[in-house]
Amino acid sequence: MNIETKDIGHVIQLAIAPVFLLTGVATKLTVLMNRLARIIDRTRVLKGELRKAPNPEYSEELEVLYTRWQLINYALTASTGCGLLICVIISCLFLGDTTNLPLDRYIAGMFVLAMVALIGSFIFLLREVFVSFRYMRMHLHDLPAQPPH
Repeated sequence: MNIETKDIGHVIQLAIAPVFLLTGVATKLTVLMNRLARIIDRTRVLKGELRKAPNPEYSEELEVLYTRWQLINYALTASTGCGLLICVIISCLFLGDTTNLPLDRYIAGMFVLAMVALIGSFIFLLREVFVSFRYMRMHLHDLPAQPPH
């Protein structure tokens, strides 16, 4: 196996697009983790309040937070799977080019799976946002009226 510099340059060029995609997935994972952290923090506060005295409003909000937590976990799982597939794709691009293995179909299949995982992650995130907005709309009338400034 004789790998020339121009061949490695070509492989690096092929791997650049998946690397940019991986950067986007990593940013999305950060957003999802921040949302999950806020859900967990609010859950801790509500559980503390419920230990003091039962409150149906807190119990209802806790149920909504549990639903949101599930959806964020699904989104995190799908995004992580997408990121893992992208890493494998990058590895296969280098492996296929340096060893002349015919990995084209595997790479294409993994890319399709990565996109399905990414789409699923966005769907779960969107669903979580809708659950959050619906809860806020349901309790919008509970807020005290703000005096005009």
